[in-house]
Amino acid sequence: MAKVTFDVEKCKGCKLCLTVCPKKIVVINTEKLNKKGYYPAGVIEMDRCIGCAFCAVICPDCVIEVEK
Repeated sequence: MAKVTFDVEKCKGCKLCLTVCPKKIVVINTEKLNKKGYYPAGVIEMDRCIGCAFCAVICPDCVIEVEK
């Protein structure tokens, strides 16, 4: 099973990662702001992640790390 981690304090909530996830499990956490005042992205249902790393590749700020 793949594991995806986001550095939520660096995430600016641009939503690019949401657009490329084939399983649609990357979402914006609208309940908590990070220190910069953005709603960060994260993964729901980690068990559905296939480890494609599309989210990490498209992230302009290198916020996402994918481990297989």
